[in-house]
Amino acid sequence: MSAAQPAQPTESAPDGPWLVAGLGNPGPEYAGNRHNIGFMVADLLAERIGGRFKTHKSRAQVVEGRISGRRVVLAKPMTYMNLSGGPVTALRDFFKVPVGNIIAVHDELDIDYPTLRLKRGGGDNGHNGLKSITKSLGPDYLRVRCGIGRPPGRMDVAAFVLKDFSASERKELDWFVDRSADAVEALIVEGLERAQSTYNN
Repeated sequence: MSAAQPAQPTESAPDGPWLVAGLGNPGPEYAGNRHNIGFMVADLLAERIGGRFKTHKSRAQVVEGRISGRRVVLAKPMTYMNLSGGPVTALRDFFKVPVGNIIAVHDELDIDYPTLRLKRGGGDNGHNGLKSITKSLGPDYLRVRCGIGRPPGRMDVAAFVLKDFSASERKELDWFVDRSADAVEALIVEGLERAQSTYNN
């Protein structure tokens, strides 16, 4: 490519708004759980765009706003994790969001804490929220995978994800949530390849 030619974007996102679904369980008893890091990231993104979550008929809490000029719908499904697909599908239909513009933000057992991985598609790896969304939408949505690591010893996985972050983990939690929110913004503004090159390292 000669210097006179403009740089081409690495990929083009579909037209239409973006839907960012932070996954978690509703209710104050779950708020600090490892399983609720998706809610934490959605809350921070809402704060950044100056919005407040409101109840939507899709059975989700929703904020509408813009990130770098792009229309974005932030959502927290209120159905409990294993039924997340219903609200996400209803929001996709209501706001006419292409599947390629849907981002699920979720905890990931097979990635060490506090590490991020961004990808499109793939399996659910036993995650009930992803399983529900994939059943409704197919697998081709984007994921921001927030590593929480595996439970110590013989602790049951369900017990581990439904416990709050430990005292040592909480020292890095604000940073991790902040970085995860940055990664969501990068996916929307820069596309998957560029965001991966920054956040998958």
